[in-house]
Amino acid sequence: QVQLVESGGGSVQAGGSLKLSCEASGGTLSTYNMGWFRQAPGKERKFVAAVNWSQDSTRYTNSVKGRFTISRDNRKNMVSLQMSNLKPEDTAVYYCNAQPENGLGPDYWGRGTQVTVSS
Repeated sequence: QVQLVESGGGSVQAGGSLKLSCEASGGTLSTYNMGWFRQAPGKERKFVAAVNWSQDSTRYTNSVKGRFTISRDNRKNMVSLQMSNLKPEDTAVYYCNAQPENGLGPDYWGRGTQVTVSS
């Protein structure tokens, strides 16, 4: 069973940067599409960014395009989210997600890491 652990969250001022990392254990990420989601207080969890298993395709929600970059290193079993020009509305708990690339089997989630952006 894949276990995901996020790190790199913290508190920054608007305009600052953070890099989130997600490290997997218990399995290889090379056959999973990887993504980041976030959940603000009192709101539902929402998609932020994703990279496919072969690393040739990325997707972003419109509000982070041009500011966030998702990347992965299958040899290290890690996926990262570089966040720049952070805004107060980016404040949320950020979750790492792994989806089997063949659509078979369960998704996996990390426990999340808090990102707080102050104005």
